[in-house]
Amino acid sequence: MRKIKLLTVLVTFQVVFFFISCSTTNESSLPNIVLIYADDLGYGDLSCYGATKVQTPNIDRLASEGLSFSDAHAAAAVCSPSRYGIITGRYPLRRNYWGAVGGLDDALTIDTSRITVASLLKDAGYSTACVGKWHLGLGVDKPDYNKALKPGPLELGFDYAYYIPMVNSGPPFVYVENHWVDGYDPADPFVRGKKSVTQKWPEKGGYTAIGGAEAAHKLYEDEKVGTTLKDKAIAWMKKMHESDKDKPFFLYLATTNIHHPFTPAPQFQGTSECGRYGDFIHELDWIVGEVTGALEEMGEAENTLVIFTSDNGGMLNLGGQDAWKAGHKLNGDLLGFKFGAWEGGHRVPFIVKWPGNIKPNTTSDHMISQVDLMATFAEITHQSLTKEECPDGINQLPELLGEAKEPLRDVLIVSPNCPSHLTVRKGDWVYIAAQGEGGFQGTNIGSHALGGAAATKLTQQINSDIENYKIKADAPPKQLYNIKEDPYQTVNVYGQYPEVEKELDAILQSYRGEIGDYPELGWIHKKVLEEKRTKNKK
Repeated sequence: MRKIKLLTVLVTFQVVFFFISCSTTNESSLPNIVLIYADDLGYGDLSCYGATKVQTPNIDRLASEGLSFSDAHAAAAVCSPSRYGIITGRYPLRRNYWGAVGGLDDALTIDTSRITVASLLKDAGYSTACVGKWHLGLGVDKPDYNKALKPGPLELGFDYAYYIPMVNSGPPFVYVENHWVDGYDPADPFVRGKKSVTQKWPEKGGYTAIGGAEAAHKLYEDEKVGTTLKDKAIAWMKKMHESDKDKPFFLYLATTNIHHPFTPAPQFQGTSECGRYGDFIHELDWIVGEVTGALEEMGEAENTLVIFTSDNGGMLNLGGQDAWKAGHKLNGDLLGFKFGAWEGGHRVPFIVKWPGNIKPNTTSDHMISQVDLMATFAEITHQSLTKEECPDGINQLPELLGEAKEPLRDVLIVSPNCPSHLTVRKGDWVYIAAQGEGGFQGTNIGSHALGGAAATKLTQQINSDIENYKIKADAPPKQLYNIKEDPYQTVNVYGQYPEVEKELDAILQSYRGEIGDYPELGWIHKKVLEEKRTKNKK
């Protein structure tokens, strides 16, 4: 067990002993922690953040009973590196991590010798579980789904895991419980290159990547994934509560909502005003309500810290485009989308509820990053972390408790999909050392990968570097925005504040020097473009 910090009290032995006993052994004084991590949920996707075409009463209730942030950020604008950041308290650049990992062929991308939020809390006496989307790779090499899948979540500090290995849009379309595929039958093994019996949906693919294992594949029904994961999460919480009411638990529930394909359960279909995109949000809201309702039923709601946030901004895929046409702005008025360096790619909803500690119905415009959670959890559980263990996280407990008069975080680094667009935020200034947003490169409405300047064909948003839906030939080579004065990044003021640019570029170069000595990790859109250019030259 990690060493618990003791209060230094230079008084009588009896008082010293009292403080030591209270701070080292009383697990019941520690809150349960439930971290709900939505997938691709944008800054404008909740009614408590301004949405009008969807209604999210359960998440809105969290906000009314807790604290909502308006300047919260994922570690990256892409799912896998964001998950790396929230679990390790490290910027994904330290792993040279930029894109989503493939799932079928990628080894575990977190070093098992590193402390994680799960191992930190386990050391403090917590029971720990991971339920939902994993998407951080498995095994020491290419995972073999016919064998035990390890190392994985259990080797990173989770006592229990029930998850989909990759993402709901790509294979293998199965559930894994702890180390084994749920429903696996050795007599019917997985076969690479064989067509799968998995259901087909728009914006879902990879049907022939891995087949066989029909019983395991049939357990995975797209419209039931949200319900299945919710049920597993609640069942685990109840089991922990019944086995030892004094032992705190940590649940990391990473939903597949609202990542494409949009497959809400039948009871949610047609319930929003912006198509299946909105219906999937409604299912997500229901999941949150079911989880918080279970906490109330168990009598644990008053002693549970609940955190709700998302892995990146909303994506302007086909479902997102349909929602936009219906009047729903995925990321509110923020510029940009998932994968990109503009604010819409990584500024996310962030809501925290902790009865008796966090004042209800409060808001904060202070900047916060998801990499701060591990340092904050360490403070809550009276543990110490070295700079090497948590190099990028900041203890935000004073912020949560309403004690921070000024932002505790002044500098933020965000990793978009393209390494060239590594983004620096200092105070009110945002610096991007390249043109455009460095995300998806689709150029036409109706393209799954619509993004960047071309997205303004649909959104009609304004940016001074964009003309006729392209980056202007005479646009500045880099970007600088004052987020306080220009929150929607309408005017690039690069070239007008040389001292600010010099300072932020120095910070950028410093963090570039921290990029780990690894090959670039994850799918990066620039590689696709380079392959096309090479092919055209031939």
